[in-house]
Amino acid sequence: MRLPFLLSVPHAGWKIPPEVEDICILSQKEVQEDGDVGADEIYSPIKDSVAAFVTTDIGRAIVDLNRAEDDFRKDGIIKTHTCWNVPVYRIEPSQVLIEILTKKYYYPYHAQLKSLANKVKLGIDAHTMAAFGPPVGPDPGIERPPVCISNAGFTCPQPWIKSLAVSLEDSLGLPVSINTPFQGGYIVRSHAAEIPWIQVEYSRAPFLGHEQKSRALLRALLEWNNSLFE
Repeated sequence: MRLPFLLSVPHAGWKIPPEVEDICILSQKEVQEDGDVGADEIYSPIKDSVAAFVTTDIGRAIVDLNRAEDDFRKDGIIKTHTCWNVPVYRIEPSQVLIEILTKKYYYPYHAQLKSLANKVKLGIDAHTMAAFGPPVGPDPGIERPPVCISNAGFTCPQPWIKSLAVSLEDSLGLPVSINTPFQGGYIVRSHAAEIPWIQVEYSRAPFLGHEQKSRALLRALLEWNNSLFE
C-alpha cells in the first residue's frame, strides 16, 4: 500500500530548455548550483512509496516552479540572476519568450498538482537547501538546520507539522526546524486550498549521505502517516 501523499520535487532538474539555449550563459555547474542538488537522489527513491510523484527536468535557474506567476524579480519565475546573483542570460528574454516558457513548463506543472489532489490526502513539496543562506535567501550567510519543514502557518494543521517534526527527529537523530529559515513557498501556499501541504527542505550539508537522507525521510513519513491516517 502506498502512502496517500503527493510528492512534488520542483527543483531537481538541470536541463536548459531549447527555447533559451542560444541566450543562456550559465554553465552546467551554475545551473546545478541554483537548483536543489541531491533532490533527485533523495526523493526519487521514495516515488514508489507514495500515491503520486511529480518532478521536472528543467533547471530552476530557467523556470522556477515555486514562484507566483506574476513574480518577475531577478530571482522570480523567469530569472535574470541565480540565487548566487550570477546572470542567467546575455540578453534578457523577451515578453514573448517568457510567455512561451511559462506556458510550456510552468502552468502544466501546477495543473498536474491540482489534478492529482483528489487522489491523495496531503501534498509534500520537497527540496534541498544550501548549508548556508545564499545572497538572495532569507538568511544570507547563516548556517541552516539539517532539516526545515514549513506550512506558512496555514497550509496544514499545526499538530500535523509538529508531529512530522517529531517523526523526522526520531528517524534522523537530528533537530528539525519548523518555518525557519523557510515558511513555505508558492507551491504549498497556492495549492493548500485543494489539500493540506507541507514543504520539506534537507540541508545539503554532508551530515548524512543522500541514500541515508532518503531512508530517514521514508521512515518518518511511514510513522507520521500511521499517526495521522491509520
